[in-house]
Amino acid sequence: MTIPSTDRRWKVAGVNFDHFHMGDNLRMAVEHPQVDLVGLYDDDSSRIIPVARGLGISEALIYDNCEQLIETTKPDIVLLCPASARHAEWVDRVARPGQLLLIEKPFAGSLAEARRMIAISESRCCQLAINWPLAWSETIRTAYEMCVEQQVIGDLIGFNYYGGNRGPLWHTFDKIEITADEVAKQKPNSWFYQRNAGGGSLLDYLGYGATLGSWFLQGREPIDITTVVDRPQGLEVDEHSISVCRYDFGLSRMETRWGTFTDPWTHRTLPPTGFTLFGTNGVIQCSDYAETIEMQHRDHPEGIRLPLNPTFDRKRKSSKGIPLNPIEFVIEALETERPISGPLGMPINILGQRIIDTAMMSSIEERTVALVP
Repeated sequence: MTIPSTDRRWKVAGVNFDHFHMGDNLRMAVEHPQVDLVGLYDDDSSRIIPVARGLGISEALIYDNCEQLIETTKPDIVLLCPASARHAEWVDRVARPGQLLLIEKPFAGSLAEARRMIAISESRCCQLAINWPLAWSETIRTAYEMCVEQQVIGDLIGFNYYGGNRGPLWHTFDKIEITADEVAKQKPNSWFYQRNAGGGSLLDYLGYGATLGSWFLQGREPIDITTVVDRPQGLEVDEHSISVCRYDFGLSRMETRWGTFTDPWTHRTLPPTGFTLFGTNGVIQCSDYAETIEMQHRDHPEGIRLPLNPTFDRKRKSSKGIPLNPIEFVIEALETERPISGPLGMPINILGQRIIDTAMMSSIEERTVALVP
């Protein structure tokens, strides 16, 4: 569906800068021709300054009171990037009737918190959308088109997912790298390494596999899950996890890791991060940041490389066609009055969160656990 032509302006606010992805989301907002950025807020305003300066945003838009920002500017869309375990708290703090809240992944720190978020949004007549940056990659979009819409490799019967990077503290806004000494200094106080804040590689990355994997599988649910994690000495959270999901049609595997040799956006990791998708007639490999899709097929057992669909080139701006980033997506949904769907919508995200909670329970109890209801 083509995004309708309209002169409607959309007021956007950015609230809570716990996650450095806020800078990425704000960039997409300020580059959209229909967006008016109306305000920024964080409990620690010093975290806003480098992002604002990097994007050329006036520091006059920084508020020192969150409620004042929301009540004064009445944003149509609020971008939220809190620590994982604080998502429900911040939804409760900012949600107002008629708003759309675009929350950076993961959905929440727990299934109970995710359901609380939904209850708050429903009671206040606002919408939730969960942004998974990987959902906008050209490889993922091309693979989804091939596997689900075109069924190039037949019926999907499973997937492998591998996701991670060197660690969440090695890069800041705009993926600016910092030194090992700076990482060591930040680690003891970073929410990424605090259990109660929703830290750990499992919560940081398993949602990608669970949510996008469920999207590829069109909402089919696993029967049970077995998860193991490492337990680094001196840390509250894991830096490496492996989960096996058992479906009535086979097994799927998801692995998360902080501590890859390189970051996937600078040098291709080994093994490559991304998805391997298994079908009844073939296999597709869509690696993060790759320029092609790899496929083995009954007609091509030797394997072939296929070009990405240029329609999904996220480097284009304001496509006025297929949405290429979360800002375009939610604005199209608002303009067409369509519910938020796919990997940003609630049905797939609730299933993803159920898988994550089950995996967490499995890792703690060191046993296979049936998918939590």
